[in-house]
Amino acid sequence: MVRALIDYLDSVVARDPAPRSRWEVMLYPGVWAVGYHRIAHALFVARLFFLARMVNHISRFLTAIDIHPGATIGRHLFIDHGFTVIGETALIGDNVTIYQCVTLGGTNPSNGVGGKRHPTLLDNVIVGSGAQILGPITVGKRARVGANAVVTEDVPEGATMVGTKARSTLVKAETWAKDFMPYGTPCKEPCEPTGLARIEMLERELDELRNQIAVLASERQAETAGPDTPRRKRG
Repeated sequence: MVRALIDYLDSVVARDPAPRSRWEVMLYPGVWAVGYHRIAHALFVARLFFLARMVNHISRFLTAIDIHPGATIGRHLFIDHGFTVIGETALIGDNVTIYQCVTLGGTNPSNGVGGKRHPTLLDNVIVGSGAQILGPITVGKRARVGANAVVTEDVPEGATMVGTKARSTLVKAETWAKDFMPYGTPCKEPCEPTGLARIEMLERELDELRNQIAVLASERQAETAGPDTPRRKRG
């Protein structure tokens, strides 16, 4: 058990440059939230639902992280900071990293598949801050969900999802398999431009379209005039 705890703390240190020691990681609310969830989930599996909910309530009060006791979580889940919600039927694989203000939310129970209402995150997934992953969908291994993305469809293995509604940047999985990507969001890598860069790009495209329209209008006017149309004399 001690060895497993040390391995877990080391996995957090490997993904977070801030802590100077394992002892510092022990103070992280995400570490405590996962620990409380292990207890709550064991009680839930034993059908001691009220006790499971009580542990969940205490954990949420202390850590600002709400993990339903029914959620199934693999090894080395790292929740960086707080204010994260994980639903009852969520399945999380090994070495998953979730940043603050993330929701693994559910859909209407009547729309679920076999009662599955919440997402499945496979191994080594990274979910950026503010992302919303909704419904009984699957996020493939080593996929990255960028900050504030809203994901409502299955994510291919190794894909990087950005935007609202989230769409893939179409970067090959091998590109991201080597290194850890903080917040699951590419910063200097090929990614759809946003903000001022996006506005400038759209303005350039608009200018090009206007020029093309002007050329086409001039050609059409010349064709309509015809070769026999008398030209105005120059003064």
